[in-house]
Amino acid sequence: MKPMGPIPPYFAGQDVLTIAGHDAEHWIAQAGDTPLFVYDLGIVAERIARLRAAMPDRLAIHYAIKANPHPEMLAGIAPLVDGLDVASGGELEKALAVKEAALVSFAGPGKRDDELELAIARGATLNLESEGEAERALAIGERLGVRPRLAIRVNPDFDLKGSGMKMGGRASPFGIDAARVPALVRRLLATGVDWRGFHIYAGSQALSAAAIIETQAATVALAARLADAAGARAPHVNLGGGFGIPYFAGDAPVDIAAVGAALAETLDRDGDTDTDYAIELGRWLVGECGVYLTRVIDVKQSQGETFAVVDGGLHHQLAASGNFGTVVRRNYPLALVDRMNEAPGDPVSVVGSLCTPLDRLGDKVVLPLPRVGDVVAIFLAGAYGLTASPGLFLGHPAARELIVGVAAER
Repeated sequence: MKPMGPIPPYFAGQDVLTIAGHDAEHWIAQAGDTPLFVYDLGIVAERIARLRAAMPDRLAIHYAIKANPHPEMLAGIAPLVDGLDVASGGELEKALAVKEAALVSFAGPGKRDDELELAIARGATLNLESEGEAERALAIGERLGVRPRLAIRVNPDFDLKGSGMKMGGRASPFGIDAARVPALVRRLLATGVDWRGFHIYAGSQALSAAAIIETQAATVALAARLADAAGARAPHVNLGGGFGIPYFAGDAPVDIAAVGAALAETLDRDGDTDTDYAIELGRWLVGECGVYLTRVIDVKQSQGETFAVVDGGLHHQLAASGNFGTVVRRNYPLALVDRMNEAPGDPVSVVGSLCTPLDRLGDKVVLPLPRVGDVVAIFLAGAYGLTASPGLFLGHPAARELIVGVAAER
């Protein structure tokens, strides 16, 4: 037996899984079949509202759309947040369809010239990842006769302690080492660009409020030092994100009230009053809103172990299989949708339909004994699900997606 993570509070305690007021079979009928992702926009709206209440009033909230770029998801979130952050030309096109360009920023290494040109021509902010990228952006702006909106992504000399993915404090393809940033700022200002400031991202998927508080304080201080060294204020500082969600047994949610109170003190004490500050969050906003539904097509025994074979798999939900940046394979929360609180039986492994032993969505988890036709719910499927998975592997059908619930406008 191996433990599972906690079912999100929006679904915990139910006898029959209900999403936005309807059971799972209702949404499966609406979509036509399984496998199916269902995303409840009402949960997203509630989380954004809760975040705003916790954070300082002067702090802008951005959505990092890499977490879930579904067009209907973006359309629902866009009115609720202050900006969108993208990491490719494709994401940029999606963002520009729902948000004005001045509220969109574009980070990521390896931007092609056509992507730089799209951002510059449309007026989005480019977060520059290297001096070479800066020179290409300047040349494109000159050719177009446009002042590009340029910020610098900084590779900080610290990381976010306890983060699932560290983005600073080491050699990195992301951003420009802090020591080289002031010189580049002066180079950009000399050309007359629309200077937009700094993007400083130290890590992701952190659950420790203390670690996030420490990193945010260090980020604000670093931005101030860089501005002083460059001799120019930063109009805008993106403090990154990094707020995690509890995927695994023993995980607990981030104390956002503590983070917000500490950040308010940091900005009052060390922040530049002429600088706008923002955080960008992806998984914290949308991760818990999503449920992946997949139907049992076979139950079999092998050498004393029970396997429930489902019609989905890692080609849709790679992260739940433990193959998306997880060093030790641990179980996401799973349940049978119509027997959420039924007494469990012996351990069972929930495996997908792909011809690879990597396709294991639940490893020796304790569930009621699955039956052919049962639907398994895998929670925390709202972020880094379908678009972060190898959908073309072995040629199985794509999963369906449904956006449900209501996201009230601000």
